[in-house]
This record gives sequence, structure tokens and C-alpha cells, in this order.
Amino acid sequence: MNKKTVFITGGAGYVGAMLCDQFSKRADVEKIITIDKEPETDLTKGNAKIVYIHQNLADDGWQEKVDRYKPNVVIHTAWQIREIYGKRSLSWKWNIEGSDKVFDFAFSHEYVDRLVYFSTVASYGAFKENTLEHRFTEEEMFRKTNYLYAEEKRIAEEHLKEAYSKHKEAGNKLPQVSIIRPAAITGPRGRYARIRFGLQSALSGQLKGNLVYRLVSTLTSFVPVTKKWLRQYVHEDDVTDIVALLSFDGTHHKYEVFNACPPGECVLGKDMAQAVGKKTLPIHPYLVRAAFFFFWHVTRGKIPTAEGSWKGYSYPIAVDGSKITSMYGYVYKMPPKEAFVKNEGRYKVEL
Repeated sequence: MNKKTVFITGGAGYVGAMLCDQFSKRADVEKIITIDKEPETDLTKGNAKIVYIHQNLADDGWQEKVDRYKPNVVIHTAWQIREIYGKRSLSWKWNIEGSDKVFDFAFSHEYVDRLVYFSTVASYGAFKENTLEHRFTEEEMFRKTNYLYAEEKRIAEEHLKEAYSKHKEAGNKLPQVSIIRPAAITGPRGRYARIRFGLQSALSGQLKGNLVYRLVSTLTSFVPVTKKWLRQYVHEDDVTDIVALLSFDGTHHKYEVFNACPPGECVLGKDMAQAVGKKTLPIHPYLVRAAFFFFWHVTRGKIPTAEGSWKGYSYPIAVDGSKITSMYGYVYKMPPKEAFVKNEGRYKVEL
């Protein structure tokens, strides 16, 4: 058996830690090298197959440490998703400059056979003209927005394509490149094992502790819903299995983009309210905009309602995730509504 060595960025994050955990159980994986600016999580601590590098990707020095193991597969999940109040330049350094270094590493070492990069559907852009019926496909262009997360992801994809073209023109041996654009990722581990300040946890009342969290729980005693609000969800097991398919199995493309979203009905406002046992309150998008602006500045970013993020709560972004199925036969485990509510999968929690 030809065993693989895998380099995963963001090993302390939601997706990165799951990939480390699950891939370490594969017989065809010899070693996993992972890096994160945050400390290692309990999910991967003590795993003999995992080498943990506690460092920021934007700072040099990690390249030599990783080079010692000559990874065949590079999976880039690391990202500062929440905007840091008043520090956009720092976000750019961590996300864009850090990503550039990962892409350069993958393209500069011939032992790298595959590069998998995590993007987002948010970069299609939440605009007023979007409809509930339209499904964005991978052939449609990303659009500029003032939502930092979506904009940085758009720029990172541009940089990846430019780097690939530059190394291709230079005649370098290039790895297979796969870009994954997931819908909102959910599942038992995301909902219960690591409570984060996200939409689902806020509306369901799972935010406990400090004054800010208690305030949000009070304000969301009902579910405020705009006319065109929707969410698509993809189960965390589907995400890790799609990454495995693109990292290890017999895929044949050179450079492809894949939306990661199962077929089925989207989660609408009424569905969200029903799932958390609350009533809906219809509101206008401009009220959302005002509220997001107020809480972003009053709490200095502790409530993550950064500039432009209100549009994602007001206007729909729905995607077609069938390309991975049509090209490689991948069958999603759960449709969006089931992924959103069911406590099932590899990280099922005993409640």
C-alpha cells in the first residue's frame, strides 16, 4: 500500500480538526502534519499519527518544518472567519498572505500531488436581486462585496488561480487542485461539541455565559425573518467525505471547483423558527442592517455583525452542489433540512 502524508492547515478549527481525526484512522495515511495559530484541541491530542505545529501561517518558518515530511496532499482550511474589530489589515495578513504561502508551498514542491482549498458560497454575493429559486453554479463568477469574509475568500481564489497559471507557464509539475465551496456546515460536532457564536446557536439559545451572549439570547426570543431569507446546510460528514474523495480517491481533473451542498429544500425562516421552537417576526432588511451596525460597534465586534454581513441575513445565496455527484458519483448523506436538525453522524452526541 502506498501510504500518504497529509498536510492540513487549520488543525484546531472545526473542519480541520475533524479531517485530522478521521484521516488518522485511514490505513493509507502514514502521517498528518497540521498547523494552527490556536492550541491543539482535545480531538487530536495524543494521536501518534499527528504532528502539530502551533504557528500562524502568515509567519515564515513552518515551511521548513513541513518540508521534512514531504506531504503528498495539502488541504488548506485555516481561516480567520470572524472579522477582528478595527483590524482588517491583520485579517488580510493572516488570511490572504497566509493562503499565498500555502499555495506557493504546494506548487513549489513536486512531492505534492493534490491541493484542496476551502472557499465559500458566500462569495457569490448576497444581493437584493438574488431570488429564492436561482441556484448558483460553479461557472458563475464571484462578485465583489463589502463583507470581508466573502471578499477575502474571493481574492484568495483569484490568487490561487494566478499562482497555478504562473507555475504552469514555468513548466513546473503541478498537483491536482480542488476548490470546495461549502454551504453552511452543520452537524452534531458543530452544534453541540463546540458551541460557537453562529446563527444557529444564537437562535436556539445555546449561547451561555457573558453579558453579550445573554443579551443575544434575550433578543432572539423570537426569530426575526426577512422576506427572502434562506440557508442551505451541508452535513459535516459530507464535508469530510468530499475532502477524502478529492484527496485520496481516483479523481481525474486538473483544476476544478465544487459547490458542497446537498439537493433538497432550503431552510427558510419558518423552518429555522420551527427547529428552535420559536415564532417568526417578519422584518425589513434595512432593520437588519441598522441592528447589525449598532451591535457591531457597541460591542466592538464581540457580536459578529461586521460590515456587509447583514446582507447574508436579508438576501438569498442558494447553490447547486450536484457537480461532485455528476463527475464522481458522490451521494450526499443528508438533505439540507435534515442536516440542520438531526443529531446523527460520526460525532453524534448523547444528549
